[in-house]
Amino acid sequence: MCHLVWFATNPMSNTREYHIASTLTNGKVLVAGGYNGAVLNSAELYNPLTGTWATINAMSGVRKLHTATILTNGNVLISGGNDGTNFLTSAELFNSSSGTWTTTGNMNNVRGAHIAVILTNGKVLVSGGDSGNGFLNSAELYNPLTSTWTTVTSMNSLRVVHVASVLANNNVFVAGGYNGVSLASAEIYNPSANTWTNTASMNYARQLPTISVLLNGKILVAGGDNGGSLKVAELYDPSSSTWTVTGSMNCARLGHAATVLSNGNVLVTGGCNGNSFAELYNPSTGNWTIAGNMTTTRIYHTASTLINGTVLIAGGISNSGTYLNSAELYSTL
Repeated sequence: MCHLVWFATNPMSNTREYHIASTLTNGKVLVAGGYNGAVLNSAELYNPLTGTWATINAMSGVRKLHTATILTNGNVLISGGNDGTNFLTSAELFNSSSGTWTTTGNMNNVRGAHIAVILTNGKVLVSGGDSGNGFLNSAELYNPLTSTWTTVTSMNSLRVVHVASVLANNNVFVAGGYNGVSLASAEIYNPSANTWTNTASMNYARQLPTISVLLNGKILVAGGDNGGSLKVAELYDPSSSTWTVTGSMNCARLGHAATVLSNGNVLVTGGCNGNSFAELYNPSTGNWTIAGNMTTTRIYHTASTLINGTVLIAGGISNSGTYLNSAELYSTL
């Protein structure tokens, strides 16, 4: 019989929200940067075998609202963000073997709250974000072989706090976000042609939703904000370029996280207006079911899938406004 289990693990050394978390090829989880009343450069590693965190070398500079991308060689590319005063062009690499940070080429644009995805050729596409002087539609590619960034064609729309995923054909799908209003529009980047093409718009405009690529290739977008937190969810089918409304979550969520489990279901956590319960989306039925209560309420946390399929939830901020260093694990036994 399968039981849903939430249980606490050891806390991080630092409280933090707006941080990044990446599951490394060695199974450990890297957490870096974020905010807890001050912008952070600290970093730490979670060891699933011992359930403990170890403080490691700090990043070269403080940053929040940055991105982290695992490269094909296992290293992690950190790009952009905000240092508490300015948005950043800087980028750096974490070497998962040596545990050291090195700076790499700067982006061509300052940006934070942008997206970053890795293409099948190993290059990393970033797009959109906030510059401090306005929202961006610019995009650029990072080449790990040369440590350089190349500006590519801009998106059709300015976007910040949008979502993106790589399709099976290596094109990049981007949806939603904000540019003065919440957006329903979506577009697709073709790396071979260096073009952005508008595709069908979502049924609901939204910023800060979650995006999940299901095992059947469809894309689930859930929650977010459009003048208030949303519980509605919808599916994009890349084969027909169409959206279909699916079941709504049990709770309107903003600042939540979504994780595709090994069985194909999607676990959504946090962002639920003071409620600690998580929920599961079943792609076969299109329905959501309650998946137990986390040990605390949290938003703007991270969710990382460990090698054994367990999900690590870390940090964030509580409904009462307390920055969190607590961490917990979700498993099915």
